[in-house]
Amino acid sequence: MKRENIQEVELPFLDHLEELRWRLIKALIAVLVLTVICFYFSGYILDLLLLQIKGLEHQINLQVLKVQTIFIIKLEIALIFGIVLSIPIILYQLFAFISPGLRPNEKKYIWPVIIFASVSFLIGGAFAYLVIVPLALDFFLGLAPASVTNNIALDFYFGFVARIVLVFGVVFELPVVSLLLTRLGILTPELLKKYRRYAIVSMFIFAAILTPPDPTTQIMLAVPMLILYEATIWISYFFRRKEKPESEA
Repeated sequence: MKRENIQEVELPFLDHLEELRWRLIKALIAVLVLTVICFYFSGYILDLLLLQIKGLEHQINLQVLKVQTIFIIKLEIALIFGIVLSIPIILYQLFAFISPGLRPNEKKYIWPVIIFASVSFLIGGAFAYLVIVPLALDFFLGLAPASVTNNIALDFYFGFVARIVLVFGVVFELPVVSLLLTRLGILTPELLKKYRRYAIVSMFIFAAILTPPDPTTQIMLAVPMLILYEATIWISYFFRRKEKPESEA
């Protein structure tokens, strides 16, 4: 009897591991395929990323200091965009894995959350590229004396832009997390308000870790995070209040 009970426990656990493995494989295949496709268009994407330097108030000269720089940058572009474009597929595989443990009224939010998360990431990345990156570049380039020419290595420029864009894309996922956790009954607006002061300190620490070591860029990241945190409180309040009629019924 004991051996049979052990087998009954082990088999479902191994089945879950096998399913998780296949979910991860499918997500990795999606990333690989989209990375290959993005590599083909990496030259056009690089040209798009370089458009921002034309509208800057201060002139910047980009330089290639290594033979393999362009190739490495194109690989990084392909991988980053491959992962970003794979976000809906990755999230779907995640939700498909945990869906057996969700209630029917919770499963109906899978696709809205996937779409909301993807759009939020794109909005955050676009906001960083169109607003934050030009402001940051003009600020830093303007610090140079008139006798100094701003000659920047292309890979340093790409790393600076990519880091800011990706960080803002991730930060803009806060409302999505708030919506999901509120619907699952884990998060409440009272809890968010209670820990607001701790969240503010954590955001500035988070911004200091993920941005270049200067206060200006840190503030540029921390301020939108504070605004988004306040937005998550309202989102949590709205969706929690929206569930009340269903519970009363």
